Parts: sequence; structure tokens; C-alpha cells
Amino acid sequence: MEPNRISIKVKELRKKYNLTQEDLALKSGVGLRFLRELEQGKPTVRMDKINQVLNLFNLEVGVCDKEKSL
Repeated sequence: MEPNRISIKVKELRKKYNLTQEDLALKSGVGLRFLRELEQGKPTVRMDKINQVLNLFNLEVGVCDKEKSL
């Protein structure tokens, strides 16, 4: 699994607020396994659960324009 923008952001925020994976999983109401898979960049994690984690940081996944590659 290759980290993606969401997984990198979640990991950065977790570390910024000095949370362990266990702490973040507990505070956001998701399982530790889910959080580990999210941070590792698993491509098939559930969007509702991603938003459940991001909600703790007052963020959410949304639709945006795709970056153009040259």
C-alpha cells in the first residue's frame, strides 16, 4: 500500500496533536485496524469512516478538481 494525500494528512494531524493510533481510533470511534489501514494508504477504506476520523480535526473529505499532470 502506498500512502496517499488523505493517509499522509491523517498521520500528520495525529502526530501534531501527539496522539497514538490507539488514541485517535478511540477518540474518533473507529477501530484500530481501520486507522492503521487508513494511514498505510489502503485504497478501499470506507469514506464515512474517513470522515469520522477527520471530523475530530474539523475536516471532511469532499469533491475537488483533479490536479493536472504535465
